[in-house]
Amino acid sequence: MKNFVRCKTVLIFTFLSLLLGCSEADTQQQMVKQAAAIENSDECHLCGMIINNFPGPKGEIFEKSAEQAVKFCSTRDMFSYLLQPENQRQAQQVFVHDMSKTPWNKLNDEYFIDAREAWFVVGSSKKGAMGKTLASFSSQDDALAFSKEFGGMVYPFDEITMDLL
Repeated sequence: MKNFVRCKTVLIFTFLSLLLGCSEADTQQQMVKQAAAIENSDECHLCGMIINNFPGPKGEIFEKSAEQAVKFCSTRDMFSYLLQPENQRQAQQVFVHDMSKTPWNKLNDEYFIDAREAWFVVGSSKKGAMGKTLASFSSQDDALAFSKEFGGMVYPFDEITMDLL
């Protein structure tokens, strides 16, 4: 009987260890990633251009199957990639610069924001890496103020389509 209780205790302990181990792995997979700094040698995933050689907001996507961010020289390139159905399903997190907090020509990577919560100005007179780009903002009011000054229409993330690009 003593051996039975000891064996039962070991089995319960093993089961709980496995259960906690699985739970820990799930938590690690769901862990929120931070936007990665854009380095001087980073190339745009879509067009291959050196990202830091151009003004305007940049974008990053963390995909489910990769540890490293996929980086883009403009929000337009980021959306061109992201809006492809096979890439939409893979995107875990998406980041863009908050242009209300960083200068257009000298971006600060401390001001990346969750793109899914951002507001975008489409069709402004401001140029990015590939010509016109989407200016990104953390608040709708900042996006509206930008559009008054530089033109364009304001859209939330979910309303950006290939036709708008």
